[in-house]
Amino acid sequence: MRFWILSAFACAAVFAANTTTGVTFHKDVLPILQNKCQECHRPGEAAPMSLLSYKEARPWAKAIKEAVLVKRMPPWFAEAGIGKFHNERRLSDAEVNTIAGWADSGAPEGSAKDAPRPRQFVEGWNIGKPDLEFEIGMDFPVQASGTIEYTYFMVPSNFTEDRWVERVEVRPGNRAVVHHVIAFTRAPGAKWMQEIKPGVPYVPKRVRGGSEGDGGGGGGRELLVGYAPGLPPTILRPGQAIKVAAGSDIIFQLHYTANGKEATDRSKIGLIFAKEPPKHRVLTMGATNARFVIPANADHHQVDSTITLREDTQLVSLMPHMHLRGKDFEYRATFPTGESKTLLRVPKYDFNWQLFYYLDEEMLLPKGTRIDCTAHFDNSANNKANPDPSKEVRWGDQSWEEMMIGWFTVAFPANEDPMKIFRAPRAQR
Repeated sequence: MRFWILSAFACAAVFAANTTTGVTFHKDVLPILQNKCQECHRPGEAAPMSLLSYKEARPWAKAIKEAVLVKRMPPWFAEAGIGKFHNERRLSDAEVNTIAGWADSGAPEGSAKDAPRPRQFVEGWNIGKPDLEFEIGMDFPVQASGTIEYTYFMVPSNFTEDRWVERVEVRPGNRAVVHHVIAFTRAPGAKWMQEIKPGVPYVPKRVRGGSEGDGGGGGGRELLVGYAPGLPPTILRPGQAIKVAAGSDIIFQLHYTANGKEATDRSKIGLIFAKEPPKHRVLTMGATNARFVIPANADHHQVDSTITLREDTQLVSLMPHMHLRGKDFEYRATFPTGESKTLLRVPKYDFNWQLFYYLDEEMLLPKGTRIDCTAHFDNSANNKANPDPSKEVRWGDQSWEEMMIGWFTVAFPANEDPMKIFRAPRAQR
């Protein structure tokens, strides 16, 4: 019996070894890098090294193996088995084994004839050549040290008619100091940030529960596009588009992080317009809780948020957002029938990667559906990223403060008023 068991283990080991025998870069590894890695790992993008060629990838073979074995790369944090997402970056076991086997066998190059055709990228853009670009309008000086408050820039669109955007992307001007960029549209006559002027950097006033930039100074803004490490550009499905009303302004929110050297930044966005009127308008909303207090040294503090939809919509995507104390995040939908469904669970949230999770098939959210979000925060010394476990934490812009936002994107008929989706009708008198 003992001999049989040892023989079985030996056979299994030989089989496992044979599954990666003859693995080469061009034939086996490059297709994986093209599909899951090169979007970021190429010149001018967020990753620290390029993986377009064997010469570039070979020195990193063992580091790549380690990163995929511990699932640090590619960044993907959704719990398997809950929801299906068409932008999933998770590697299969076979892909992980291929990369590990390649590294363990000395990272052989193989024949270039076995390589797939190179992926084609538009230099400087992932969406293709934009129809129109907007930039912040100046070379903004970023100080070498200290705290830099969120800074806003306003650029008039000068649109004389409504425009529909099907692709949009942020290009940070200086990745070394740009933590994130969010571009909003502000409709004509909106009360939000009325004091901002074109070409003049603006730091919003503090208001109760946050800042004027959060929307506390009035409504009339819609999210157009965002940038943070790992966040892809917005590329909508056929027939969908984001509306930019005639006369709207583009307002950039810039979060800069000093890195010890003086720098400048001139971030921009690129837009590609729909070629024909869309059937569905896309809008990003948030189930937000800004009134929490996380106690000092709390290692599993729960914060909940909720929002009820007042019209039928289709759920397009989800994006949880917290800061350095963020631990985990979950979305649930409760339908008018009383049935509840978990939409997304992120068991190990990572502030360094802000990801949208795009549903493989969009989900109907009937009128009256409630979106509930539950987040946990680790404000203890066990959290290595924690700036100071001895202090209680509240809502704030800076990374050492906290946020709790369950961003989600919905689609609805293009001619429908978006305010009807999340505002209850007034009672009849």
